[in-house]
Amino acid sequence: MKILVAAAALCATVGCAQADVRILASPGGQVGPFIDLFDKVRESGERVVIDGPCLSACTLVLSMVPGDRICVTRRAVLGFHAARSIDRRGRTYAEPEASEAVLEAYPAPVRGWIVRRGGLTSRLLLLRGRELAAIYPRCR
Repeated sequence: MKILVAAAALCATVGCAQADVRILASPGGQVGPFIDLFDKVRESGERVVIDGPCLSACTLVLSMVPGDRICVTRRAVLGFHAARSIDRRGRTYAEPEASEAVLEAYPAPVRGWIVRRGGLTSRLLLLRGRELAAIYPRCR
């Protein structure tokens, strides 16, 4: 899940309100900054409002923030794919062990949804609409 993204872009795509962290549009990126961010969110007690695309590494929020503090809007879309890295020559390669670890870390309903669609592969799986609302509550 190593897609180059600047730290400034991360801050621009995740906006913070008084008691909410609102994800408006995140294409994902390197895992490290997302882990750091979601660690802070988990510790803060803030609620996460997914209000747009949350793709790739952004979906780690589901593993790191308690599910009862996550809600989704009608615009929410979660995008999942297998972990991958980029070598020094710019070549992308699969990380099957990392993919398995990430899949196991997702909450059971999300993990089941992914498995029923063939698991984590290079193909982007999009969870949205009624299927997403069956797993996470709509924001109020």
